[in-house]
Amino acid sequence: MTNRQNSAAATADTAKRRSIAFLNWAHAVDHFVLLIFPTVVIGLEVVYGRPYSELIALSTAAFVAFGVFSLPAGWLADRWSRRNMMALFYVGCGLSLAAAAAAPDLTILAVALFALGVFAAIYHPVGMAMLIEASNARGRILAFNGVCGNLGAALAAGITAALASWIGWRGAFLLPAGLCVATGIAYLALVPDDRHHTGSRKTVADIVLSRRVAVAVLAIYAVISLAAGLTFNTVSIALPKIVDERLGGDVPLIAIGGLATAVFLCGAVAQVVMGRLVERYPPNMLFVGIVAMQLAGIVWAANTSGMMLIAALAVTMAAIYGQVTVGDIVIARYTADAWRGRIYAVRYFLTFVSAGAAVSIIAFLHGRGGFDSVLAAVAFVAAIFLAATITFVILVSGVRAGRPAAQPAE
Repeated sequence: MTNRQNSAAATADTAKRRSIAFLNWAHAVDHFVLLIFPTVVIGLEVVYGRPYSELIALSTAAFVAFGVFSLPAGWLADRWSRRNMMALFYVGCGLSLAAAAAAPDLTILAVALFALGVFAAIYHPVGMAMLIEASNARGRILAFNGVCGNLGAALAAGITAALASWIGWRGAFLLPAGLCVATGIAYLALVPDDRHHTGSRKTVADIVLSRRVAVAVLAIYAVISLAAGLTFNTVSIALPKIVDERLGGDVPLIAIGGLATAVFLCGAVAQVVMGRLVERYPPNMLFVGIVAMQLAGIVWAANTSGMMLIAALAVTMAAIYGQVTVGDIVIARYTADAWRGRIYAVRYFLTFVSAGAAVSIIAFLHGRGGFDSVLAAVAFVAAIFLAATITFVILVSGVRAGRPAAQPAE
């Protein structure tokens, strides 16, 4: 290679690394901002004199928007610009958080949370497509990105509880708002526009399925995405309150946030491990194992309390985040880059639109039977998730065994 070619390659590599760094940060931000309210709401019970089941329902529209708006986000990114959509993600989330901090009443707060859900919806279909393209679907890079998302979720409870205790619940929204807007400006300045190569992306998947198998795989993955979304969102949203009610004793809010953070961090460890394992073992089989572990953790959590509850929730959260990493890699192997934004949009639409249902489930069941009822319902959904995952692996194993139009992975 000539010096000019070497320089161009080095520049391209630097641009990829910078883009991946911003995507990792965006994943942390995405999960952090959405989980500010589920912790703040514990303090709002005193401020507004309303029960938890009524206040948590204010975020229903936000979590529904988080799923629904992933569809147009993925479509726009593939047709227009993935980079510009990510800039919109940062700035839009920041402005929405600022609006929540300034909300004069619960109605305006709910509207601000809805806007937050709209902009937060951009990350997963757009950011994951960008990350797969930049990293060539390497397990370790995807796993680290998953860890960043997990850390965002984990730190949300602890940091939000600390901010709410020190400077009030409005400050818990306002400080992240400024950080998001500042990051969006830096992103536009440091990451080059990508509209010039939108039409040149790959149109053939790594593993090509026959039409009949593809339809069956798509249908079963729709069930997997819905069940995964209900499980993931119900446990994540309810976690601080589960710890508050079932740990025992008079535990202050900041301690609840700290314990919730520790539980979420177990998911980060699991994602690192899964990132290594997926490069050595078939991801489809790992998918079944981690989903089975998830079901076992939920059943354990439903039947324990005190410090054993923390252990059970740790196992559950490790499995929940571990299956996300494996699921993204499985999707990447069966979709072409040119369509990946739209495919991830559909996946995350199904996964995250269930967040609105999760909030409603928590509010409805908690008001009638407490978290015994909530966790029993989640265990039932997790069982459906496991059955669908086993069915998916059977379908894909048939393809790998030599069905027409199938090709081996990597």
